[in-house]
Amino acid sequence: MPRLQRLIQTFDTHRGTLFPWVAVLYGAGIGLYFALPFEPAPAEWLMAGALTAFAGVLSAVLGPVWRPLTLCLLIPALGFLIAGTRTSAVADNVLTFRYYGPVEGRVVAIDRSQSDAVRLTLDRVRLRDVPPERTPGRVRVALHGQDGLPRPGPGTTVVLTGHLSPPGGPVEPGGYDFRRHAWYLGLGAVGYTRSPALEFLAAEPGALRILRLRMAMADRVRADLPGRAGAFAAAITTGDRSALDEATLENLRATNLAHLLAISGLHMGLLTGFVFAALRISMALVPGLALRRPTKKIAAVAALMSGAAYLAISGNNVATERAFIMVAVMFLAVLADRQAVSMRSVALAALVVLTLRPETLLGPGFQMSFAATTALVAVYGWMRERDWSESRWPKAVRYAGGVALSSAVAGIATAPIAAAHFNQVPHYGLLANLLSVPLMGLVIMPAAVLAAVLWPLGLSVLGLKLMEPGILWILAVSDRIADWPGALSQVWAPGPWVLPLIALGGAMVAGLKGRLRAAAAMPLGAALVLWSLAERPDILVAESGGQVGVLTAEGRAVSRPRGDGFAVSNWLENDGDGAAQDAAAARGGWRLEGRVRVYDTGSLRLLHGTGKAGAKEALARCAEGVVIVNQPVDAPPGCVVHDPKSLARSGAVAVFFDESGAPRIETARGQGPGRPWSQ
Repeated sequence: MPRLQRLIQTFDTHRGTLFPWVAVLYGAGIGLYFALPFEPAPAEWLMAGALTAFAGVLSAVLGPVWRPLTLCLLIPALGFLIAGTRTSAVADNVLTFRYYGPVEGRVVAIDRSQSDAVRLTLDRVRLRDVPPERTPGRVRVALHGQDGLPRPGPGTTVVLTGHLSPPGGPVEPGGYDFRRHAWYLGLGAVGYTRSPALEFLAAEPGALRILRLRMAMADRVRADLPGRAGAFAAAITTGDRSALDEATLENLRATNLAHLLAISGLHMGLLTGFVFAALRISMALVPGLALRRPTKKIAAVAALMSGAAYLAISGNNVATERAFIMVAVMFLAVLADRQAVSMRSVALAALVVLTLRPETLLGPGFQMSFAATTALVAVYGWMRERDWSESRWPKAVRYAGGVALSSAVAGIATAPIAAAHFNQVPHYGLLANLLSVPLMGLVIMPAAVLAAVLWPLGLSVLGLKLMEPGILWILAVSDRIADWPGALSQVWAPGPWVLPLIALGGAMVAGLKGRLRAAAAMPLGAALVLWSLAERPDILVAESGGQVGVLTAEGRAVSRPRGDGFAVSNWLENDGDGAAQDAAAARGGWRLEGRVRVYDTGSLRLLHGTGKAGAKEALARCAEGVVIVNQPVDAPPGCVVHDPKSLARSGAVAVFFDESGAPRIETARGQGPGRPWSQ
């Protein structure tokens, strides 16, 4: 009992600052749902619901002393139930086979694929010989060989001859699961076409009006600002990145400036903040208005409306939606005469985002934006408590110092998350941000507001031309710094517990008081140790059977210089290896014997055959070792064969060798029925 009393006293000490932990517990429940290797059965859902109801009753019946303890059961259970409900709500048909033939659908989104091809997302899909009850609700098709041809506009119905397949699963056990991502986007198939996409039917009047307006604005921006500056301006104003080339994107990522393209917290904050400040200053210049009207609240409403318009024009993507919720909470706090920027408002925004889209918890966008925001609120709150926010330095010095401090705090908070997701660390990211972010706030976003105001008058080019020097400066900074020696280093992928421990440690630093903050060293230290001890598979087999990668002293040696490029690039990134696929294929170990590629690991011989002839030849030698082929085969008794049929059931395969050389095999789909998106 004395220990329990001390725990209750601790709760009393932190009473009034516990609300942010609601978001942490809610996220923990959502994370638990996604961490399960199986989908809960109906009886298990009933048990979760009963636990939630029981915890809710206890919270209502027990006194305020015990209520925090009961909420520790109630809130995670609610998060668990919300995640399961969302999974059921977005369920739609998923293609179960490879399809080649005519594809008809309405264009609802246009972007660019990793291979730099224009990509269309289609709804109202029709496929030859596929009944409507089995047809996916949405498909995504990359347009290859379309250079010089006009692309279909939003809302138009197109017909094309395409290759479609189900969304791919993880390229290795525990890796990024695109199939899960596609499930929540409503994508039931992905593919490509090499034939021209024909506009079959013009857009219906009024259909997808905002999307068509958005694409028209992007085209107008690029017409007024040709080249890379126009592509950058279109990306930050309308969210359309389809004109940005891959080299520019790579340089922005290498200098940690890619966040300037994502319409998220920075852009929404700069836009709404500029509108809010401009209106307050303008109304303050009119004494009668300033004395008789609540100018602060009027400016907050106008800023909120401008943010809503920006959300609609920029495509309603997840990052922009999340940013709008955060600024909406801030301005609603202004209207309620509460503190606008506080840890409570950050937690409330996180709760709203996770309730609407619980799957975003697993993405780098949610994690990095809330990590940066939480860290900034915590640091500036700590400085405000110590009266460090007031300074005798000139305003210009204070502004520069604020930008430097904000960039450093946000960079430190997001660095481990970015490294865990993208397996790279930009060493000059802070310098690049210090040279670029001030221009976003002082020049580019105010000029974007001016362009929007002048748009109805046909004079938007004036605002766009004011944006151009700042954009060109940012692009020059990214190009120059990305070319510096040592600008980027690679890190290997962490284990599954590393990011949750980092999140817990960060929450403890930001949300606890006094000596309890020191306890954050335990999860943070554990995360560092686990990351350093993370092991990489000795052998990886792609789900298609078209690639095999063996870990060597030089790095991972892959069996072929081409094919399964997405899987191979992810393997190398997760290894912390910056080599290209052809360089990885040139590493020693693999030898070509006839049509079969052979690798001897010491305890295991791998025989990799591609194509019908290669598969047949490899199968004939199955007594020598493990056969991997990319063609369906009938394996003789006693042969260990991985072909597309077996790999479709298991997913990508990873092999780990222990000290004695004995293999341990893991598969991407594991054992059992799996999750709805992996069926």
